[in-house]
Amino acid sequence: MKICFPKSGCVYRGVPINKIDTYQKDLFAKCKLIWSAYMPIVGIEAYQEKQFIILWCPGGDNRPYSSLKTMARDNKERIHYIRKASNMVEPSDDEEKDLFNLANRVPFDDRVNHQAEMSDLNITLIQNYLKEVKSSLYEKSKPRDYVEVCRDMNIISNLPEYVKPKNVGLMFFGMDPDKFFPYTQIDVVQFPEGLGGNNIIENTFKGLIHQQLRDALRFVKNTIITEKVVKHPDRAEADRFFNYPYAAIEEALSNAVYHRAYDVRELIEVRIERDRIEIVSFPGPDRSVTPQEGLKNYRVSNRRYRNRRIGDFLKELHLTEGRNTGFKKILNALEANGSPKPEFETDADHSYFISRLFVHEGFLKEENEKERVLTPSMKEVSNFNQKNERSLSKVLSVVLSKKDYSKVEKLIAYIEKNGAITRKEAKNICNKSSATVRRYLKKIVDSGYVEMQGSTNNVIYRVCNKTKK
Repeated sequence: MKICFPKSGCVYRGVPINKIDTYQKDLFAKCKLIWSAYMPIVGIEAYQEKQFIILWCPGGDNRPYSSLKTMARDNKERIHYIRKASNMVEPSDDEEKDLFNLANRVPFDDRVNHQAEMSDLNITLIQNYLKEVKSSLYEKSKPRDYVEVCRDMNIISNLPEYVKPKNVGLMFFGMDPDKFFPYTQIDVVQFPEGLGGNNIIENTFKGLIHQQLRDALRFVKNTIITEKVVKHPDRAEADRFFNYPYAAIEEALSNAVYHRAYDVRELIEVRIERDRIEIVSFPGPDRSVTPQEGLKNYRVSNRRYRNRRIGDFLKELHLTEGRNTGFKKILNALEANGSPKPEFETDADHSYFISRLFVHEGFLKEENEKERVLTPSMKEVSNFNQKNERSLSKVLSVVLSKKDYSKVEKLIAYIEKNGAITRKEAKNICNKSSATVRRYLKKIVDSGYVEMQGSTNNVIYRVCNKTKK
């Protein structure tokens, strides 16, 4: 893109005011002939008391573009033109291959944001980052031009005539990231009473992506992670372990921030239940990662990174490594803590990704001990159940609240009649969404009188032996 400034003494005709709309419509029609779709930035400017149409044509995101070879009515042939010296020419076969190789789709984090201005970047944030990572640019940034520093960091466009921030610059050093990237946030949601409980605690972390990551990790470390010390009468050494190892959560959440799609308005959710932590992000991994083999065997050989620029900055801040080491670090941290192995989940369309970490068994046993302290009504239910004097529906009508029982009553009746139920059968009976049905079934399982059996994709809910007549 080149801007030609008028020479002194020259007289320019300009565009008649009554023709401006006509010319813009004609321009729009011509741009429709370009494939993929492209539209330049159009500005109407006054100079020497005349009107001019100014076109700004920054590089697009879907290059290379093709156009009709001629404007003849019957012409349907398209061609990719390249520039040689001062000429626009048809490329040779090799030149066209090079054109496609050089013009692969620009990742979202490395694109120029045409809605932003240089004033949306904060030089103080930039200098703080350079100082933290011990970059040689920090000392040079003090006397140097602000734009030169940004260009050296590759967080702005390279064209001197069209200086705009890139998305990665706004994500790490922007004055207001939410303005350009809505829902780029991390929600930490706690379910202290389980998914069916009324008590839900939500904490939202927004702002610069590395700062919201650090704030969310700090909250989890200070609020969720707990250490337990078990002393033994026969030896001096005590066993120490955590409900969740911090290193595993740090790696899983950092990977979610690294690999999520920032052009999709979906947040990252950290769901904390009684026995697990789930980190949900959108979309899922690259198509080269297989859900059945790669994720279940904790083996990923993917070399396509969705956000390389974001990964570079996070690596400099020691928040991620970007070398497919995430699974290994999570597994090592869990093994060192004595925790169960994790689960990683996505669907056939790779539309989401879940990292599932399970609580240490030592904390789960403690919870189970607390649950054994039964209320009088529950003791009564237990006694009746041992004598086989009550049906499952009567038992659960006492154990569950009236509100919860009304929701699952049809499911209980089906289980009581058939001895078991699948998720598909439960969904047909309730006529609710899959997520709602899972919550209903979890209420029944949490009662202790129905158990869940089978694999993740083939789960059956059966009556426990202690409840059968």
